[in-house]
Amino acid sequence: MRDVHYVDASQVNVHPGSGIGWELLLENTAPNALHDSDARYDAPKCDEDTRVEVTGEIMDWMMDRDGPQRMLCMTGAAGSGKSALQQTTAEKCLKNGILGFTFFFSASDPTRNTVKPVIPTFAYQLGRTNNTLRQCIKAAVEDDPLIFDKSLRTQMSTLIAGPLQRCKSIGMDLTTLSYAILIDGLDECIGEDRQSELLIAVKERLLVNGLPFCVFIASRPEWAIRTALEPGGHLCKVAYHIQLSDQYDASADMRRYLWRRFEDIGLRINDSKWFRENDIKTLVRAASGQFIYVATVYKYISERRASPMERLKIVLTWTPHEEQATRPFEALDRLYTNILLAAKNAYEAVDSHHGRDFLLLFRVHHMGVTGFNSYTIMRHPAADLLSVLLCLEARAEETLISDLRSLVALRTDHGGSLRLRMYHKSLSDFLQEPSRAKDLFVPEDRVYAHLAKSSMRHIVECPLDFESVPDKWEELPLPELYRHSLKEAVNLVLSFLSGAHAIDVDDEEIVGFTENGGWQKINSLLPLLGRTNIHLWDYFDKWIAALLYFTDRLKSRQPGTAAVINVFVEKWKLDDKHEAERRRQKDLTHLDSCDHSSDSDSSQGF
Repeated sequence: MRDVHYVDASQVNVHPGSGIGWELLLENTAPNALHDSDARYDAPKCDEDTRVEVTGEIMDWMMDRDGPQRMLCMTGAAGSGKSALQQTTAEKCLKNGILGFTFFFSASDPTRNTVKPVIPTFAYQLGRTNNTLRQCIKAAVEDDPLIFDKSLRTQMSTLIAGPLQRCKSIGMDLTTLSYAILIDGLDECIGEDRQSELLIAVKERLLVNGLPFCVFIASRPEWAIRTALEPGGHLCKVAYHIQLSDQYDASADMRRYLWRRFEDIGLRINDSKWFRENDIKTLVRAASGQFIYVATVYKYISERRASPMERLKIVLTWTPHEEQATRPFEALDRLYTNILLAAKNAYEAVDSHHGRDFLLLFRVHHMGVTGFNSYTIMRHPAADLLSVLLCLEARAEETLISDLRSLVALRTDHGGSLRLRMYHKSLSDFLQEPSRAKDLFVPEDRVYAHLAKSSMRHIVECPLDFESVPDKWEELPLPELYRHSLKEAVNLVLSFLSGAHAIDVDDEEIVGFTENGGWQKINSLLPLLGRTNIHLWDYFDKWIAALLYFTDRLKSRQPGTAAVINVFVEKWKLDDKHEAERRRQKDLTHLDSCDHSSDSDSSQGF
């Protein structure tokens, strides 16, 4: 234990109030937020020989009191093990006698999912360590009983910084106090503005000269902490930043975690060979660096009333269906559901996003990662290209995922395009399976239908003068990204309407596209694309036949529109026939030229 310099409480001139200051403080604390609270019984923590590198880095920083930065921010994807690392750090700090105070946020616990109890809980833990401090904190509350309804900075000054300075003025050596402050799950605190307010209060009131504290904050990389740590953010030069998902590969740790626990199960069932090494490799590979995945799998398999062999088999070969009672990934699905719902609500609450379907737009981008049907659109379009194709504003993809940074990220590829990166394969599994995603599930047909509607709008709203287009696509007077998206729009409209997905597009959409000259605009663009420059032509006969079938079905409902489409389809058939004949004649001319050249060479040889 550290040596603490105690000061006689009688030297402190406390306020002669009613004596209920400490009781008022306790009423405003959150006992469940403490690192050793009963509510967090069996809280996740790291095994002794796992996460050694990152825990070592954290503790080295924590023990170096002369380091240049007194705040450590650790960000990481959902399920990457941040809370386990915080719990482990708290226990190590306690063992070393430096643990000052902790606060573990939890979105599902109303007693610790807001900033309101944070400062009182800190003050409680600070007052417990020293009777003089306790008397000063108690006096501060009695002097201002409404302090708990004031701003976080005012609370921090009144309940923590003020009492500490008061004790220092009468001889207390503040460097002897336990100085480690741990805040876990900042992203689980309600209100991004309140999260930001807490970060500012910590910086301005606790990380000041004269106070001894070091602060360790863990969070998903959501808006408040992400913007604070970015270049120009208020914590950019103040905080030491560990990006857990990018800097550390947890695969080896997950293998050790599962191996040890599977061996324990073997001892319990008296069968040390109940699992294979390849089983563990398969599970670690499926985890994609997500510790919560292997923890969820273990919890499911180790259920004492079930056969671990059967449950392991279910996890390894699981094919979900509605009637299946077994839900091996229930905890994981709940995590994804909560994150996606919160992001959906935040996105759709913005006025400029009125009428947009967040889940549909995100599913479009998700399919851009997993791969579209190559017959309808390029297989893996960039995220910025998809935003243009969807007729959204510039950088819309960044706004879309702003509350999903714990699950996905945007990365710039070698060509300068933005690509969506999924942190976890299990998220794709969740999005693609209706029995897991439930109300959040968006079927592929709906995605293709939305892309077709957006593409029709994209073509109609294109600012080109279609009466005088240049001879080459690259010469179109449009930004490069817009030219690329326009090419995809033409390809997608034609191939989509000729496919099975066309039933998902309302007749009114087709009528509107036709009345706004959509087919004429496509007709103007097709010659520029050329047979060798767009994969649509690889399926020419197929999509022409299918479009004719589509117009035949449309004829009974919208005869005028069907007639217009049919005129263009017949024209394209004729154009294709003429183009094929032109190419044939060109090839014959080339062959004839080669034959004459060969004859000339032969005669010169004699």
